[in-house]
Amino acid sequence: MSDLQKAADKVTDAAKGAAEDALDSAKEAARSTRRAANRALDDAEEKLDEWDEQLRASSRIEDLAARAQDFANRGINYMADSSQRARRQFHQAADATNQYVQEQPAKSLVIAAAAGAAAAVLVMLARGGGRGDDR
Repeated sequence: MSDLQKAADKVTDAAKGAAEDALDSAKEAARSTRRAANRALDDAEEKLDEWDEQLRASSRIEDLAARAQDFANRGINYMADSSQRARRQFHQAADATNQYVQEQPAKSLVIAAAAGAAAAVLVMLARGGGRGDDR
């Protein structure tokens, strides 16, 4: 083999080695880039999952708040209806009492006196019988 041939073979081998080194470097860079991209995608997916969970929690909170508001409104309406019914029943009882007093004045007077006496007895019993006992 001639010197020129040997020199050409050396240059070819060196070029081949450099090409293989460049190829290996490119492959490693591609693997490194792929790993970095996968980590970035995993991080992005985690963040999206967190946001999704936060949105769902927010939605649940809004749903609970709406239910609580509905429950409060129903409670207020129920109390207003109950109050209205109680007023109506009180007025009916008062009207019936007035009518009874007009129709039966003597009997009403006796019932009122008996009720007053019973109330007085209860008050006296509660105060110790009114005997002057010092306690």
